[in-house]
Amino acid sequence: MPTAIVVHGGCGRVEENSLAERRAGVRQAAERGWEILRAGGSALDAAEAAVVVLEDLPLFNAGRGSALTRDGRIEMDAAIMDGATRRAGAVACVSRVANPIRLARRVMEASPHVMLCAAGAEEFAAQQGIPACDWRDLVVAERRSQWEREHGTVGAVALDAGGGLAAATSTGGTSGKLPGRIGDTPIIGAGTYADRATAVSCTGTGESILRMTLARLAALWRERLGDAQAAAERALAELAAEVGGEAGLILVDRDGRLAIAHNTPHMPVCAIHAGGIEVRS
Repeated sequence: MPTAIVVHGGCGRVEENSLAERRAGVRQAAERGWEILRAGGSALDAAEAAVVVLEDLPLFNAGRGSALTRDGRIEMDAAIMDGATRRAGAVACVSRVANPIRLARRVMEASPHVMLCAAGAEEFAAQQGIPACDWRDLVVAERRSQWEREHGTVGAVALDAGGGLAAATSTGGTSGKLPGRIGDTPIIGAGTYADRATAVSCTGTGESILRMTLARLAALWRERLGDAQAAAERALAELAAEVGGEAGLILVDRDGRLAIAHNTPHMPVCAIHAGGIEVRS
């Protein structure tokens, strides 16, 4: 069976002086996931590990380095989905967990629910032995560019040697958002989706992605067209025509075919598969 992993670091307009560092970041994340796949690990483990790398890098808007709400705080969202079982876990508006994607997986595996938010999610984290942190420790000193503040999200999709697919996405949201705002990232079918045939992670204008349930739409087009790249482009075209907004997505299908599509000037991505490594921005 083919194996593959694709990682994105958000879409939008990237300042030229940060492109190299962003490419290095998504490559580091993809290589971490690839190590797991090469060792026979699951797509779920690979996707989660890749996103953890990006959550820990302050350059990206997820985990440490998350955007600030209008009142100057951090509220993060994340989701993970196992395509083989359609199990999913998500968290929204969490502030005191350094790696929201890890908490999302615990919601999937250790609770009867799909999504927990805010204080309830953080209480569940404590019950699961996930250490709490001060949200101020997740704030980076240097201001991001306008693109990063508005469209920063990170994500990964992976295919393992057993044919399993998984998607994982994490975000700090948009700069200046209203407290309590939840975007597309933790909504299954909108920003994150995986089934037995396709895994998708999205980034961009969350409200537009929500209205189109973009990840599920891309998966449906892949099923209809049998072409991963054409499906991704068709889904983005529908979003632009119906609701507008900037967006990007990464996709991998059960045959190891990859898709990378965005309607913005940049989207840092690294893809690793049997044919080699591809990094683009």
